[in-house]
Amino acid sequence: MRDVAYLRLLAREYPTIKAAGSEIINLTAIQGLPKGTEYFFSDLHGEHEAFIHLLRSSSGIIREKIKETFGYVIPEAEEEELANLIYYPDKVLNQIVQAGNDTEDWKTITIYRLLQICKVVSSKYTRSKVRKKLPPDFAYIVDEMLHVDYNADNKKMFYSEIVRSIIDVGIAGEFICALCELIQSLTIDSLHIIGDIFDRGPRADLIMNELMNFHDVDIQWGNHDISWMGAATGNLACICNVLRIAISYNSFDVLEDGYGINLRPLSMFAANAYRDDSCERFAPHILDQNIYDAVDPGLAAKMHKAIAVIQFKVEGQIIKRHPEYGMDHRRLLEQVDFEKGTVTVEGKEYPMLDMKFPTVNPKDPLALTKEEEELLHTLKASFRHSGLLQRHIKFIYSHGAMYKAYNNNLLYHGCIPMKKDGNFESITYSGKPYSGKALMDVINKVVQGAYSLAENHPDKETARDFMWYLWCGAKSPLFGKDKMTTFEHYFIADHATHKESMNPYYQLSVKEEYCDKILKEFGLTTRGAHIINGHVPVKLKDGETPVKAGGKLFIIDGGLSKAYQSKTGIAGYTLIYNSNHLALAEHMPFCPGKKNTPKVTIVEKMQSRVMVGDTDLGIELGERIEDLKELVAAYREGILKEKV
Repeated sequence: MRDVAYLRLLAREYPTIKAAGSEIINLTAIQGLPKGTEYFFSDLHGEHEAFIHLLRSSSGIIREKIKETFGYVIPEAEEEELANLIYYPDKVLNQIVQAGNDTEDWKTITIYRLLQICKVVSSKYTRSKVRKKLPPDFAYIVDEMLHVDYNADNKKMFYSEIVRSIIDVGIAGEFICALCELIQSLTIDSLHIIGDIFDRGPRADLIMNELMNFHDVDIQWGNHDISWMGAATGNLACICNVLRIAISYNSFDVLEDGYGINLRPLSMFAANAYRDDSCERFAPHILDQNIYDAVDPGLAAKMHKAIAVIQFKVEGQIIKRHPEYGMDHRRLLEQVDFEKGTVTVEGKEYPMLDMKFPTVNPKDPLALTKEEEELLHTLKASFRHSGLLQRHIKFIYSHGAMYKAYNNNLLYHGCIPMKKDGNFESITYSGKPYSGKALMDVINKVVQGAYSLAENHPDKETARDFMWYLWCGAKSPLFGKDKMTTFEHYFIADHATHKESMNPYYQLSVKEEYCDKILKEFGLTTRGAHIINGHVPVKLKDGETPVKAGGKLFIIDGGLSKAYQSKTGIAGYTLIYNSNHLALAEHMPFCPGKKNTPKVTIVEKMQSRVMVGDTDLGIELGERIEDLKELVAAYREGILKEKV
């Protein structure tokens, strides 16, 4: 018998044998249902339009359900119209109303068709779960209509009268929207984001809004996420980094309209400090047009250079504070010969492409000017006091981690650092080395501390600095390269200096034996298990495949970001895991208003249908059932008294 104190707590929720027994029956029934469908996305990189479309369309699966249900019954054009209504109910419904096409017949037919799709996507769930996903005002109505026996005349009449009443009282629009949202919710049971929500694309903030409204989501942190998380904690190097990347990709909307970051002090500083410099090496990549905060490209280039130079200074200061990072060779501003106009990188001298540094003191290159210090103070305050940014970052902390082991799949963004000999690489933190799972666990703890520890806590600054190391450190599991060559890209013409060598993990992990080694390290069985990660775009056009190591490894970064699509030839992948199979949805670049249905390919069939009882959730339910059985026994033996 468990601790009686625990059973007393459980008895508050189930005060009688009847209540506990009813829940045992309910949970046992759930264990016998097919598992819910899991969706895995990686490297969203601020591409809000494409991601939101993939989320609402379930990466094309809703379109497939419509075809399966109505194929050869209704024209393809009507199938497409129904799909768009499900994806964007408010928008499409408004268009139909404006065009005067919302007739009684249209409403009746549309409600019928949506209910048919609802029946298909809800078939693997209990009625109570479906009901909980509905607005309370419609829960009873939908529950009744989903279970109408169309072969019974009295039920047909009942159905027709309900539909007529919905239309007569003027709530057909709200009811249609509720059905559309129910279909979206039931198609994706849980959502896994394998890192890099931020940077490059225009509106990561809108992606975050969507994720916060989703019913079941977890996030495995990526290096771009950790940079924004570091910025939100007040790390100056991370603040400079996220500003530099956003400005370099012309993403002013996410900064100013999205998060309310005041860029006027930076623009004024840059316009003054670099007034005689065209800053042509810092011209922004204009992949998207700003809607709310258009900035002149010339001024943007000056802002870009200004924040980049400040970043190199504060990064150099972090490296000086932490010799254990082993990054002294990356203090490249100190390696510039300001008289010769050259820089020494790894022992070799190169001519600098740009030597206009009005804010750099050649005798102390890492020293900030008074104006730069004031600017950083202002920018830090803007990040720390952005209400929406802090809410988003808090959500990433509460729903995220370095990795997740779930349903015999291991999820992480970058890599598990390895040596060439196949052993795990270690990082020393607070004087103790960590590798493999222990490394990921201690990073989780440090990252949490960087955000939650009080400002005067002795470990706060060290943890906050480590956030920057995770962005670009040679042994960082989130970065996975020997160095970040941002400086070289800006200032050195020789492309050999731009090369960033990948951690040995990326060569080793394509072999099944090393995937098994990693899976065992994290306590997973090797049979039927998978590693799912992103970070490195799969260049499909060059013949690469996202499925590696005999099906043990899935790399699902296919280039959702516009910046990568010329290299990958596609626009990302969704990995879909339902009760019958694993499938990959291959996306083409998103074009609003055009067909965007991806190509879905089954890559692994389950030996037998996976039921809830076979999953991690099933194990939790089993433990709950055992607890309830002990509670029933306690009632029957008189240890606890029923509240009747």
